[in-house]
Amino acid sequence: MLRKGLCGRKIFHGSAGLFAAQGCSYRGSMCLQAPVPVIINCLFISLYSYPDNPPRKADSMPRKYLDIPRFTQLPAPVYFRHDEFVADTHSAVHCHAWGQLNYSAHGVMHLDVAGQRFLSPPQYAVWVPPDTAHGCYNPQAIVYRSIYLDRSLCAALPPQPCSLMISDILKAILGDFARRDLKVAEDERDQRLVQVLLDQLLLAPTQACYLPFAHSDGLRQVLDGLGAEPGDNRPLADWAARVHVSERTLARQFLRELGISFGEWRVRLRFLRAIEALEAGLPIQAIAFDLGYSSASAFIAMFQRQAQCTPEQYRRQARAGR
Repeated sequence: MLRKGLCGRKIFHGSAGLFAAQGCSYRGSMCLQAPVPVIINCLFISLYSYPDNPPRKADSMPRKYLDIPRFTQLPAPVYFRHDEFVADTHSAVHCHAWGQLNYSAHGVMHLDVAGQRFLSPPQYAVWVPPDTAHGCYNPQAIVYRSIYLDRSLCAALPPQPCSLMISDILKAILGDFARRDLKVAEDERDQRLVQVLLDQLLLAPTQACYLPFAHSDGLRQVLDGLGAEPGDNRPLADWAARVHVSERTLARQFLRELGISFGEWRVRLRFLRAIEALEAGLPIQAIAFDLGYSSASAFIAMFQRQAQCTPEQYRRQARAGR
């Protein structure tokens, strides 16, 4: 099947996966030797186009599955896991008797939790309560941090899967533990840091999902259209006409079904796309124009509001492995 992608590029959907025209060689989630707009399109395909059906690899190329710790019980009430996952890796769906906080220090994390898709940037972690089925697919490389919490420590945390906003204090503690490869806090100083971390988790603002997905046909058509052309700056009224409803009706659908406005959803989509493009090393000005911004400064302002750092600062931090 042929469909039009960003900047008029043509994207082909084939039985062996997805690939872009004009010199883009698609393999899993990577695009090689392609113009910048085409590369961004390929990044997007894995990010949003098929949230319930990740890109398939050819039968001769088996999936790369992540090793999942096989505890019968936790080594300690609070256990830390640090890892770096390469692109196009999976974890099988599983569940366990303890709670788990999943956090990507760099890159966009993709999780399926109890049938719900979570896409989380580095400002958010995904909380998985005990006995909740979950798995992941990572189209791009991520720097991964995880906290396993004994069931006794989960009572004050949300009983359902959700996104938690991660504070700078919590980021700093997780980063320090990762640099020291600390899995269990044994001395008194580290135990005090663990208690601060737990306090920060209890204080963390929650939201159902950073980038929620639609279930109704009309709204899903709008999101698919936005996803196919994230740089499209058409107003809400034009999208409403496309699905044959009034602008007011569509605005209410966004708030009722997704919990955020049309404008906020589009900004979050662009932010996630920007992270993937920055991780791929694409120029900031090219990313800005392909995401619909009239200038690099407008794009930088949006990114800074979302990430509390500039795109270039984010890229430097990613390269430093922080």
